[in-house]
Amino acid sequence: MVDEDVLKNATETAWTVYRAQHPDVDAHDSRRCLLERHLLRRREERESDAEELASFGIAYLHRLPSDEC
Repeated sequence: MVDEDVLKNATETAWTVYRAQHPDVDAHDSRRCLLERHLLRRREERESDAEELASFGIAYLHRLPSDEC
């Protein structure tokens, strides 16, 4: 299992990259919470480094339907 700093860094990286690609998304958008929960579940399933978790997070955010958030 990875530590909290790795999870936090992965979340910040994924969210920053996603918002750079989608400037219309607010910093406090509900997708951020969904991302955090998704990465927490990934972390619990298997050990991953921050870079790998961030990539999972970015892919997850791109799969979310925009009208659902």
